[in-house]
Amino acid sequence: MDEVKKIVVLDSEIQAELIDSILNDRNIPHVMRTYHDSAYDGLFQAGQGWGHIEAEEKHREEIVTIFKDVKKQSES
Repeated sequence: MDEVKKIVVLDSEIQAELIDSILNDRNIPHVMRTYHDSAYDGLFQAGQGWGHIEAEEKHREEIVTIFKDVKKQSES
């Protein structure tokens, strides 16, 4: 995998699991990073979001589209 960059910030673990599943199904290489820190019992997740997705820049557009679709469906 080439250099990875932060693509989108995730709102929740459920959202992260759903997007992770979609990206795996589409064979898009990525890394899910959580902001949870056991020393602070997830304190940073309240202000920063659940975590984020890192991937190669060439996958940015597709990942952002997937993220927007998932977010839109969850708000309906």
